[in-house]
Amino acid sequence: MSNDGVNTGRRRFLIATTAVGGGIGAVGVAVPFVKSWNPSEKAKAAGAPAKADIGKVEPGSMIVVEWRGKPVYVVRRTDEVIGLLEGLADELKDPNNTVTSQQPAYANNIFRSRKEDLVVIEGVCTHLGCAPKYFPEVKPQAFQENWKGGFYCPCHGSRFDLSGRVLKGSPAGKNLRIPPYSYVDENTLIIGVDEENA
Repeated sequence: MSNDGVNTGRRRFLIATTAVGGGIGAVGVAVPFVKSWNPSEKAKAAGAPAKADIGKVEPGSMIVVEWRGKPVYVVRRTDEVIGLLEGLADELKDPNNTVTSQQPAYANNIFRSRKEDLVVIEGVCTHLGCAPKYFPEVKPQAFQENWKGGFYCPCHGSRFDLSGRVLKGSPAGKNLRIPPYSYVDENTLIIGVDEENA
């Protein structure tokens, strides 16, 4: 105790205790606040890559994989359909397959895929966002007499070939979108990861 009646030791103790208590309180408030900035587990899962087992997908068949809340069509094309794709240029709205910044570079071919026989396409019509139906058979359909296989959107009549290219006379103005994807191995596909641009 000093001469003027002030207990400096006690004052220092009270100041230190108050500072420590205030610091603990600030951390207690800051931790939940900072944690709230992190995405939820549901949000993480929604943006996460999706794996697809393609080992049992036979020629002419399709599986649907959900990625980012959208259906992704994985189709194994038949040799017959692969042979027809090149001859469809006159029937396409975009015969040059203009690649946008949203599409991977490997979609810039008539197959719009990494491999001729397997195509990976977002199953969302580029007109108004409906889900086109898969019509793989090369035969006349009610919506097109000379149908060569592909996707038909029953909502407004948009038609796409088996590369997801929009056909003339369709309300849709753009090809179906190709998501980023890569192969983990011969039988496993991962959607949402482009190994060449990762």
